Amino acid sequence: MLNVLSIDAGMIEWSRAQFALTAIYHWLFVPLTLGLAVIMGIAETCYYRTKKPFWKDAAKFWQKLFGVNFAMGVATGIILEFEFGTNWSNYSWFVGDIFGAPLAVEGIVAFFMESTFVAVMFFGWKKVSAGFHLAATWLTGLGATISAWWILVANAWMQCPVGCEFNPDTMRNEMVSFAEVALSPFAVDKFCHTVISAWIIGAVFVAAVCCWYLLKGREQKLAVESLKIAGIVGLVASFGAALTGHQSAARVAEVQPMKLAAMEALYNGGVDQSLTGIALINPFAQPDYEQEAEAPMKIAVPYALSILATNDPHGYVAGINDILNGYTKPDGTQEPSVEEKIERGKKAIEALANYRQAKKEGASDSIVNCQLSMINSNMQYFGYGYVKDKHDLVPFVPINFYAFRVMVGVGCLLILFFMVVLFFVYKKDITAAPKWLHWSAIVMVPLAYIASECGWLVAEFGRQPWTIQDMLPTWASVSNLQSSSVMITFFIFLVLFTTMLAVEINILLKQIKKGPEL
Repeated sequence: MLNVLSIDAGMIEWSRAQFALTAIYHWLFVPLTLGLAVIMGIAETCYYRTKKPFWKDAAKFWQKLFGVNFAMGVATGIILEFEFGTNWSNYSWFVGDIFGAPLAVEGIVAFFMESTFVAVMFFGWKKVSAGFHLAATWLTGLGATISAWWILVANAWMQCPVGCEFNPDTMRNEMVSFAEVALSPFAVDKFCHTVISAWIIGAVFVAAVCCWYLLKGREQKLAVESLKIAGIVGLVASFGAALTGHQSAARVAEVQPMKLAAMEALYNGGVDQSLTGIALINPFAQPDYEQEAEAPMKIAVPYALSILATNDPHGYVAGINDILNGYTKPDGTQEPSVEEKIERGKKAIEALANYRQAKKEGASDSIVNCQLSMINSNMQYFGYGYVKDKHDLVPFVPINFYAFRVMVGVGCLLILFFMVVLFFVYKKDITAAPKWLHWSAIVMVPLAYIASECGWLVAEFGRQPWTIQDMLPTWASVSNLQSSSVMITFFIFLVLFTTMLAVEINILLKQIKKGPEL
């Protein structure tokens, strides 16, 4: 089926590293694009309703910063999509009929919307009516959001593959329901949580710019009015991220129990599970989860993990060892051990080879159908047939454990931050607020980005070693290339993306120092 024996071992790690590099840099631009789209839309809506020139200047200022960031995001996003074909050709060939569909829709629909209306937004102030321009501004943001939707649909399908069937004649997974792929509960939860978290990034960025102006004693009206918008958007989005995060965690517990176990450093599961606040996990080594009863020096909230995963304080949550050795689900069904899944996966691979050989030799229908039946009965464990050691199926616990806590911890801090900002904006004089508040807004920008990137670390590291959950491991997904070729392009991209980031930051800072055009 997939010739993984001839794959250069270094190719796997370098391909993962290059894709991670591109994705991390890309995600530095995307959330700010989505967040600023909301801020600039609200500012222009205020101008449309009040006709005050101030709001027009404010909208144009935030749109200018949006435009700089938007251009950089497009560049990194295109490279990211091409890497599926260059570095992960086995993956693209195996599931391209499914995975390519949302990417194609994203390119045709979302990019079309963005490229059309972004031109009207930037160059149409004196050429179209105020209502049409307002619509163009919101549609630009909507186009960026729709673009994110289709990208997240594709990613969600990798986390929870639905709406597809394996065709042994074409040796590919083929889509049987576009609606299932596009509207899967996993995709909906991921989209809501990701986009709402991007609104937080936009709100924090705006708050930081405004507080910098207040520190410098300039652009005070812009700063105060924009802080009102950013504070409200940020606080609502922070609570929304907490709510959608809870729903996402429940979905992960349902379809990716190993990811949740790694996030919690939960070795042996059960009912009435507590949520770990902090534990002494070695950040540089995989814990000996088969020997330890639980993470050392653990401080936890009773019943909270069961509530998070099952919405029931007494709900059952599987641990790493339970998943490896097999366990009985609350509904009485038995989840096979990893060894059983590996054996059934090997049967599926063997039956597939026999089926194709029988078809090639013109064997009788009974022989062909017997092999086809064997494929179908074991296909759900197909990917396990490429696994040699069950321990390879345990994600690196320290990264998942700490990244999850950084994400949640900063999220709680942001809720407090936006509450304080709104208190000073509406109840006090924000222009005379303590300098520590203004500086804290600036510090919150890198913290918010770190939390956002940690969310993606949990999502992607927690899925390892699967490219597609339970269907295709990473070592069966890469292209049959020499690792040296990927290594070279890795460093080229590193230099390129770092330069692009430095250029964007430089342009943004210059535009912020320049201020709005009055």
